[in-house]
Amino acid sequence: MNFFDSAYKGIPPWDIGRPQKEIIRLAEDGEINGTVLDAGCGTGENALYLASLGFEVWGVDAADSAIKKAKEKAKERVKSVNFLVCDALRLQSLKNKFNTVIDCGLFHVFSDEERPIFAASLSSVLFPGGKYFMLCFSEHEPGSYGPRRVSQAEIRTTFGKGWKINYIREAEFETAFGPHNVKAWLSSITRL
Repeated sequence: MNFFDSAYKGIPPWDIGRPQKEIIRLAEDGEINGTVLDAGCGTGENALYLASLGFEVWGVDAADSAIKKAKEKAKERVKSVNFLVCDALRLQSLKNKFNTVIDCGLFHVFSDEERPIFAASLSSVLFPGGKYFMLCFSEHEPGSYGPRRVSQAEIRTTFGKGWKINYIREAEFETAFGPHNVKAWLSSITRL
């Protein structure tokens, strides 16, 4: 059993029981549109929130235990989301295209070697002109506990060719770590 599957046997610190404020803000600002893929959806809070707004949403995660919880939530809330176990490095296996991809806490788990594979995987499921919104831990978050920190330069390097970076702005990643949120980057990146 991998780390993430075992983490979802309980309640991991990134599972806050509601959508991330940054995803709510993106939806309220009209940045999310069309069909949506939540890559690394965990137990599905962001996907379920977007489905409640009327979006067609798919949620994928490599952790079977997370997808089981997401499906249970969808059934309880009577929300239609297509939740699937899928490796984010192989999104082409979905055989589908999306207008928007959201990512809350997935990108920062990838190694340097996996990042270009992930970018190619994303490109395979995003329509040209489609947008990828990424919320990841920032290098400005103090300490070393938790996931790997990411710099703006690393984001720009990964999404240099075949992508247009619309913005990378300071944001906060909400966790169950305590009363303080984690320093993060929110990126808007368009597939060319």
